[in-house]
Amino acid sequence: MKVITNDKLIKRNSRLGQIATIAGLLVLVGGMFISFRYPTFSGFAWVALLVGFALSQIGLYFGNRWGRHPRPDELIDQGLKGLNDQYSIYHYTTPAAHLLVGPSGLWVLVPYYQVGKIVYEKGRWKQKGGGFMQRYLRAFAQEGIGRPDLEGPAEVQAINRFIKKELPDNHEVPEANIALVFTNEKAELEIENAPLLTLPVKKLKETIRKSAKEKPLSPDLIREINILFE
Repeated sequence: MKVITNDKLIKRNSRLGQIATIAGLLVLVGGMFISFRYPTFSGFAWVALLVGFALSQIGLYFGNRWGRHPRPDELIDQGLKGLNDQYSIYHYTTPAAHLLVGPSGLWVLVPYYQVGKIVYEKGRWKQKGGGFMQRYLRAFAQEGIGRPDLEGPAEVQAINRFIKKELPDNHEVPEANIALVFTNEKAELEIENAPLLTLPVKKLKETIRKSAKEKPLSPDLIREINILFE
């Protein structure tokens, strides 16, 4: 499998995450200092605390995606290890953050690192269970799952639009598939009724290979698609 990664973007965003985290901590400390040392300026202290919290969340967002090791792209690469050279995985170089191209078609892969019980109910993916520490981390030190039903399909639509625009009309390219990939082995998935394919990273390669047997893309079409992104 060929791996194409935007290392420049990863390095830049990792640095931004570090700066935001440090700035957030400094502002939080400053806010606490003001609140204790100068009680009459409590309004400024609250503003500092809110700004510091916002900066820390930005740092968390960037750090989780580009600063931690193994990064989401590295975990996806590990999960797909063993696919042949007909496959190419693109990280941060296409309209989708993580795009796999190969005999199985186009796959938009959306990674999630959350741990604990992941369920789909009442139209939402949710993270449940865990003790006090896990609940604390979810509230203050860990991103929520968000809205996979909106984020993932948006990337799929972006890829489909790009392909239709760039390839000649005589090419019939099937629309991109999507998979929500949980990269943490401690995630317990209970998502039988989920509208989008949701699976642990250890099952990703098996799913891709099975898909390639159903209606594979021709080598010529794969080559033309890869040219668009390379």
